[in-house]
Amino acid sequence: MFESVTPLFMARDIVWHPTAFRTHTLGQIQSDGGELVGSEVKVCGYMEANRGKGKICFMDVRDGTGKVQVFLKQGGISDEELAIAQGLSRESTVQIIGEVAQKRPPKVAEGEPLPAPTYEVVASKFTVLAQADTPLPLGVTDTVTIGLDTRLDNRFLDLRRAHVNAMFTLRARVLEYGRQHLITEGFKEINSPKIIASASEGGTNLFPMMYFDTPAFLSQSPQLYKQLTVLGGMERVFEIGPAFRAEKHDTYRHLNEFISFDIEGAWMNDDDVMCVQERMIHHIWKMVAENDQDQIEIINEYRESQGDEPITVEVPSLPFPRIEYCDAIKMIQDAGVEITWGDDIESSHCDIIAAKYPGFHFLPRWPMSMKPFYIHHVPGELGSTGEQLSRGFDLNYGRDEMTSGGQREHNVDVLEQNLRNMELNPADFTFYTDGFRYGAPPHAGWGLGVARLLMVLTGSRNVRETVLFPRDRSRVTP
Repeated sequence: MFESVTPLFMARDIVWHPTAFRTHTLGQIQSDGGELVGSEVKVCGYMEANRGKGKICFMDVRDGTGKVQVFLKQGGISDEELAIAQGLSRESTVQIIGEVAQKRPPKVAEGEPLPAPTYEVVASKFTVLAQADTPLPLGVTDTVTIGLDTRLDNRFLDLRRAHVNAMFTLRARVLEYGRQHLITEGFKEINSPKIIASASEGGTNLFPMMYFDTPAFLSQSPQLYKQLTVLGGMERVFEIGPAFRAEKHDTYRHLNEFISFDIEGAWMNDDDVMCVQERMIHHIWKMVAENDQDQIEIINEYRESQGDEPITVEVPSLPFPRIEYCDAIKMIQDAGVEITWGDDIESSHCDIIAAKYPGFHFLPRWPMSMKPFYIHHVPGELGSTGEQLSRGFDLNYGRDEMTSGGQREHNVDVLEQNLRNMELNPADFTFYTDGFRYGAPPHAGWGLGVARLLMVLTGSRNVRETVLFPRDRSRVTP
């Protein structure tokens, strides 16, 4: 009886086709109920609440698109089905066949306008697909504060909480909007290997493994491979994929597995790719502000229940400020903090910079000694102490680093000398350096931490809140 149902368009041009289990989503009942009144539908979802006894039962059912009230009454369904519905545990999955009806409007004071009509499903058949155990490890609809470890241990339930679901909906949108923008700028998406023979960043924070009989490592970044694709003539590439760092951090912003948004472009220098990045972030924020306020409102409802300030999506102005390393050091020194040229800029130092530049800002022209071997430098570009500057940069927001990037070295002799300077053996990197022996274009790129970007967008206090199943020093499950 349901085969002829026509797929309906919803927001964002999503087409929901009927499946074996449902003809309509609950979001369609909410948005298109006026057209569906009197029609028979088959819907599914999680039973969020039930009330009533005797001859009737009202049930709130939720799926990934919305929530609808279901009205079950004696005579409409069997007595056995009604009894099961009245005693069913929360979060059980159910299927309802029934007729769409307009709910009785609430009483309003004389002269006050009636609210927009809402719709329900009057059940003619009720089926429990899977009954939930009780008690639940965590409340799905409660606003009580739940510890992060409990949430992560029960992520399958945590994801059913509206604000958590909104978080990961926004995460998907951020990746979608970033992809859209880079494609319009001529970038092609690639996929690089995650099992590699040597360090891609020249460091020691690697996860070793055996690749059959060969020692290997999990990739720290797609850096060397995205460069090789540029050398191969693809010119502009990007990748969204995992990276692995065996760093023994235990902070709110570090994970050992994370998703990185990387680009590489030929015939570009460090400033060119900084411009690409700020345009992309501007586009992401603009699209979220225009299209995803519903998700922001869900997050803000929860934040309000926790006593937190609401978040607003303020599209950042272009261009982002650029504070060169030398100027940043002077700014920190002028604030009375002891730091010398060649020192790293720590989080506490970033607080000083962020007091003047609170939003996104670039920190370019770092000392060459502080950047990876593949970063380009221009001989004669020297810092205040006479040390060689690089064409490397960071992007920060507040005290947190979002991005590391720069122009790459395209001269093979300089590359090999840089490796030796870092006490690395060029022979271990011939798969990479050989690509520069046959004509290499000047090129540049960056890697952006997706989870940290989501922290900024959503006001999250911990990077683990923005990752589905985070991996840190103490967590390898679920």
